[in-house]
Amino acid sequence: MSWAKRFAVFAAAVASVLGMSVAYSPAASAAVDNSCTIAGCSAAASANSTWSSGGYPTSRGWYNWPNGQCSFAGGQFYNNDGQLPAGDTFYEYNVYPRACGARRDAYRIVVDANTGVVWYSPNHYADFYQL
Repeated sequence: MSWAKRFAVFAAAVASVLGMSVAYSPAASAAVDNSCTIAGCSAAASANSTWSSGGYPTSRGWYNWPNGQCSFAGGQFYNNDGQLPAGDTFYEYNVYPRACGARRDAYRIVVDANTGVVWYSPNHYADFYQL
């Protein structure tokens, strides 16, 4: 849980003790921007191009990548915190390739299977930037 989410839960608990009501919305603590201008966006766009050319696999697992490396498709992304559009189906993919079976990092792209819109998350779903 991010620091912002922990603080929101703490604030709601304090408000409850004081007899106040506070609405907690996990989506409010994440940035969801409709453009991607931060560091890593070009790498995410490049990864998206490669995943797209492979038809965006929906099964979890390692996939062959150019230059003899691999990249991981994580399967369905469930949007549990509600940062992305409700009711859509999403799939998540690694941005940076590595040796097959290596530990994954926090960089992901998430593809909306309903609309084709792609988001980049540099910090394992704490923030999203639309590509």
